[in-house]
Amino acid sequence: MKKIGFIGTGVMGASMVRNLLKNNYEVAVYNRTAAKAKELENDGAIFCETIETCVKESDIIIMIVGLPSDVEEVSTKVFQFAKSGATLIDMTTSSPKLAEKLEEEGKKKDIHVLDAPVSGGDIGAKNGTLSIMVGGNKQIFDECLPIFNSMGKNIIYCGHAGCGQHTKMANQIAIAGAVSGVAEAIAYANKMGLDPQTMLSAISAGAAGSWQMSNNGPKMIVEDYAPGFFIKHFVKDMNIAIQGAEDEKLELPILKIVRDLYQDMMIQGDEDLGTQAIIKQYQK
Repeated sequence: MKKIGFIGTGVMGASMVRNLLKNNYEVAVYNRTAAKAKELENDGAIFCETIETCVKESDIIIMIVGLPSDVEEVSTKVFQFAKSGATLIDMTTSSPKLAEKLEEEGKKKDIHVLDAPVSGGDIGAKNGTLSIMVGGNKQIFDECLPIFNSMGKNIIYCGHAGCGQHTKMANQIAIAGAVSGVAEAIAYANKMGLDPQTMLSAISAGAAGSWQMSNNGPKMIVEDYAPGFFIKHFVKDMNIAIQGAEDEKLELPILKIVRDLYQDMMIQGDEDLGTQAIIKQYQK
């Protein structure tokens, strides 16, 4: 059984660690806020105070952090301290170009690198039903498949380095339209005097149904804005997608509109709310 070093035990990471432990993996954990990693000792994880101690004996190193700048900072230390032949799996949603760069840096250190962003939010992380989109060497993907299966249910190999991140960008583009569509449907129902929950029940089983409608729609109705996925991270993702599209001279007008709505919320101080809080834009 391969030893795993896990960096980033936030909303998603902590649940992913617990699912690895349930599948009998030995998992060493590190988090910049130490308390978030240390609490996983109760589940059987090995708490580490530094990245070095977390990764130096690990066969597989998984990181899920916040921003591309965090990925660069953490990966530099991983490449410094990880043993030859180890595999680094970056499950952060980050830049496809950075994923390609990490693979090249890894080759210089004899460290394999996969980009494997996830979708499914805190619910998917907790239930072990994440969708995982993987880019990189196919043989290394195959070797890591049991680990991915411990955390998710829809595991797809997407192609060479960066393809996992490109696939996640497509995912975020689709979510932008879906989550804003749910918010607008609820806003319309409220304005027309409908009961919004009855409206959701009526339309969610038909062509309009979606994960966003089933999971975030009810939260919008009761004004539950606890983050399953932070607005600030969604804005980061949308900006990566918009930049990538513009580099290829592709226009994504709906994505830009939704990005602007969320950026307005960040200016208002709502960056740490969940993405379902977009309904607030229709309550003004």
